[in-house]
Amino acid sequence: MKTVTTITELRAAVSEARTAGKKVGFVPTMGNLHQGHLNLLIKAREISDFVVSSIFVNPLQFNNKDDLERYPRTLAEDQASLEAFGCDLLFAPAEAEVYPNGRESQTFVEVPEISYMYCGASRPGHFRGVSTIVNKLFNLVQPDLAVFGRKDFQQLHVIRRMVDDLSMPVEIIGVETARADSGLALSSRNGYLTTEELAAAPTLYAQLCNMRDQIQAGSKEFAVMIVKANEALEAAGFKRDYIHIVNRNTLQPAADGDSELVILAAAYLGHARLIDNLEFDR
Repeated sequence: MKTVTTITELRAAVSEARTAGKKVGFVPTMGNLHQGHLNLLIKAREISDFVVSSIFVNPLQFNNKDDLERYPRTLAEDQASLEAFGCDLLFAPAEAEVYPNGRESQTFVEVPEISYMYCGASRPGHFRGVSTIVNKLFNLVQPDLAVFGRKDFQQLHVIRRMVDDLSMPVEIIGVETARADSGLALSSRNGYLTTEELAAAPTLYAQLCNMRDQIQAGSKEFAVMIVKANEALEAAGFKRDYIHIVNRNTLQPAADGDSELVILAAAYLGHARLIDNLEFDR
């Protein structure tokens, strides 16, 4: 695996692969990799000939300075993992390389409406930062396909909409959420949890499963389910953020006739903000 830190080096390496007729797959990350990230790399390896990954802790998607500064940087370990799982090229730039004119002068890309809901409401500006950096990375790498995790369900939806609206020639692939044996969705932010909090954390997924089971059994008392789920989370030590039952194709609140659903949830546990979702049909 080759690691590059400049746009010039990145473009030269990708151009060489394209000249050789290789299909380029891309896995953008913020580093501190876990098995969920590596599953994305495995998928990219399966369906492309030249796999590019990036590690960049994007300041534009953080609305909390402390959260940005606390985000774990583990480049050496991440490089070893990427190489072991078949990455061909890693782009690991400094902030000045990505935003040479500074954060405040950066041109933004923003997907309207869906960027302001759910996580977007809890973290104003977050998805504007996500869509801006993903757009920029797509312009730099110009991949044939890009792979993202379905754990960040709303993010995946935002990226798909951006690609569609801007007619970008990139196929977006979603990969299922990687989970611990307890059901807890793997996340870099799980590293913020204490031993006691880590034991309580699977309650979030357990509540989503309970709500799914009730809906599939015929219940339409969505508001009641959400209240009870929040109560269970608070009893386990969580601080509520949101739980919504929505149409998984539009992200709009689920209507009576909707059959393809997803439950979206976020809650705070100690210093960590955990998100999860559960897709199902009724």
